[in-house]
Amino acid sequence: MKLSMVYSQFNPSKRSYEDLFEKLDTNKDGKVDVAELRAGLTAMGISYRQGAVQKIVSSGDKDKDGGLDFKEFSRYLKEHEKKLRLTFRSLDKNNDGRIDSSEIQQSLAELGVDISKEDAQKILQSIDVDGSMTVDWNEWREHFLFNPATNIQEIIRYWKHSSVLDIGDSLAIPDEFTEEEKTTDFWWKQLIAGATAGAVSRTGTAPLDRMKVFMQVHASKSNKISLAGGFKQMVKEGGVTSLWRGNGVNVLKIAPETAIKFMAYEQYKKYLSSEGEEVQTHQRFIAGSLAGATAQTAIYPMEVMKTRLTLRKTGQYSGMLDCAKKILRKEGVKAFYKGYVPNILGIIPYAGIDLAVYESLKNAWLSRYAKDTANPGILVLLGCGTISSTCGQLASYPLALVRTRMQAQASMEGSEQLSMRRLVRKIIAKEGFFGLYRGILPNFMKVIPAVSISYVVYEYTKTALGISK
Repeated sequence: MKLSMVYSQFNPSKRSYEDLFEKLDTNKDGKVDVAELRAGLTAMGISYRQGAVQKIVSSGDKDKDGGLDFKEFSRYLKEHEKKLRLTFRSLDKNNDGRIDSSEIQQSLAELGVDISKEDAQKILQSIDVDGSMTVDWNEWREHFLFNPATNIQEIIRYWKHSSVLDIGDSLAIPDEFTEEEKTTDFWWKQLIAGATAGAVSRTGTAPLDRMKVFMQVHASKSNKISLAGGFKQMVKEGGVTSLWRGNGVNVLKIAPETAIKFMAYEQYKKYLSSEGEEVQTHQRFIAGSLAGATAQTAIYPMEVMKTRLTLRKTGQYSGMLDCAKKILRKEGVKAFYKGYVPNILGIIPYAGIDLAVYESLKNAWLSRYAKDTANPGILVLLGCGTISSTCGQLASYPLALVRTRMQAQASMEGSEQLSMRRLVRKIIAKEGFFGLYRGILPNFMKVIPAVSISYVVYEYTKTALGISK
């Protein structure tokens, strides 16, 4: 028996909720638990994605007794239908009561997800029941009522290129939100969730990050540093806690940088596009790069302090404030912007390649697999994000190494104060081209744990803030 037969009315009444509840409550104890909901939906021929049944019961179970009584059940359905109705209306651009493939294509394009007409039709076919190549409200409701994590709005959020996956670098294109999200508290809660995820992720991978900086600055052909040898050296000099040197300022700079980048991105998009027109992919890239440059300019002194604190010897600085005072007193204000040029130049290859690879992977997945569902799933999302970010890092790494060397120059005894061009020449002359990739091994080693930690923490934080679907 299909859901539409039980759920016959366009706006279901209390009676139809009761009918559905009675069919699902097979043991007649006045509650529907996970097993009953799963069995009931299967018997009615309603497909649901893995984990959806548990999610429905968990989100609707207000008294935490492991099941939904009728009040909880009907409240969940009413609230979920309201969300589905809002989503349906936002996708129905011409207000004809039906969603077609061009409207799906347009909705995805609004968030920078450019897909072909054929791919939009594949997404539509996964919802369309009667083969009309359009989706009306009844089809929409029937498909998504018991699939809380697969509505089109979530698919759109999944597929937009997001900076949620934190790998410790600050060069990614900023997060982007729909107009509807900007008028609610969704955007700032999402930014908080992202910043929290970044803070935990960076703290978890701080030892590898310190090793990367240590190798970038000190490793050479004549001074080969292995991972084991480097860690042993750092622990011997400052104890186990020394592996987290520089992490405090690295975490502290996330919040201001995220906020500045987001606000600047919105402004640059307005300047680059005509009023009322859709923002194109190349305009997003330019706006994102400019926003990244603006945020980096504002917080760059903290980048310099992070490098100095990461490389410090025991007793050299008592903390962030002491580090700032000593740099200012000995080297002047200019020292806080050493390595600024290679850092800003690094944004362009990183963001450009990151975006291009992500778009290619995303479109390849949609073209090949978006037949029965357009929901990519966690592994695909993590895979696309990890690979695209890694490719971006690979392209910008030489500039990152030069930046770190320039930031560290004054703190190294007997070190020359070289310009970017002279430093690059010196590295290539002494160590060859691959000298520009010193420290890339620990950098790559931290990508997968960083992405995994940031994703898990992000999801938990979203739930805590009440924005998880």
